[in-house]
Amino acid sequence: MKAASTFAILAGAIVFLIVAMASTFTVSQTEQALVLRFGEPVQGRGLITKPGLHFKLPFIENVVYLDNRILDLEAPKQEVLASDNTRIEVDSFLRYKIVDPLKFYQTVGTIDRANSQLGFVLNSAVRRVLGEANLTQIVRDDRASLMAKIRDQVNLESGRLGVDAVDVRIRRADLPKQISEKVFSRMQTERAREAAEYRAQGSEQAQKIVAAADRDVVVLRGNAQRQADQTRGDGDAERNRIFAEAYGKDPGFFAFYRSMQAYETGLKSSDTRMVLSPKSDFFRFFGSAKGEPAPAPAAAATDVPAAAVP
Repeated sequence: MKAASTFAILAGAIVFLIVAMASTFTVSQTEQALVLRFGEPVQGRGLITKPGLHFKLPFIENVVYLDNRILDLEAPKQEVLASDNTRIEVDSFLRYKIVDPLKFYQTVGTIDRANSQLGFVLNSAVRRVLGEANLTQIVRDDRASLMAKIRDQVNLESGRLGVDAVDVRIRRADLPKQISEKVFSRMQTERAREAAEYRAQGSEQAQKIVAAADRDVVVLRGNAQRQADQTRGDGDAERNRIFAEAYGKDPGFFAFYRSMQAYETGLKSSDTRMVLSPKSDFFRFFGSAKGEPAPAPAAAATDVPAAAVP
């Protein structure tokens, strides 16, 4: 009797634990829960967004957990034809959030199925919006507004799924590889042509500058030579005037002075010999200061250094 009562108590405890476990559930901060009774939401408490411990009727009610965070959807790279007939490879992604858990559960049920349908919606919106824009607008000018327009179009169709598109981004928008190579080759040719044109213009400018500089050098040298010749002529004229005045004042001293200069210049070198008569006028001041002829030497010829006779 005692064993039977003990067994009954254990069985009751086990049943109580099972019922208690089936009657409670917890919701974390990153989740939201749907309480369903035979597949239909329970009136008044079908959606639970507050985290913590909650209760439900055991065995006849079940709980479906849905993510409460912002979810990411990576769309596969696709090729889009822009309005200027340029083919572009676009890589985009979508960030969305479940705003109507009941509709989400009734239409798609799981995140994977939602991603599958949202992927088609995103690709269609990308094709429609980018097909109305040209390459420059997509790559540079209107990229932000085009992404906002794609998000708005996704929201028009994603509302029936119980989700809201938070943001749409175009990660990359590139030309296909074959077209990129052709464009790059054309750009290289264009840059080479521009470089050759700039080099030709630079060479032309360099030749003009060098020609102008050479002309200026010739002019400067000509002016300098003219001034030098004029100064030299003025100096020669002044020297001749001084010599003429000196000769007019004392012809004898002037002749003596010029002879001394000739002796200094002519008798200074010793590598050349010349033969002169002792009675030559070149030696007239060797006899006396008055210019009397010098006495005849024993020999008829005398070796003296080369001289320049004035």
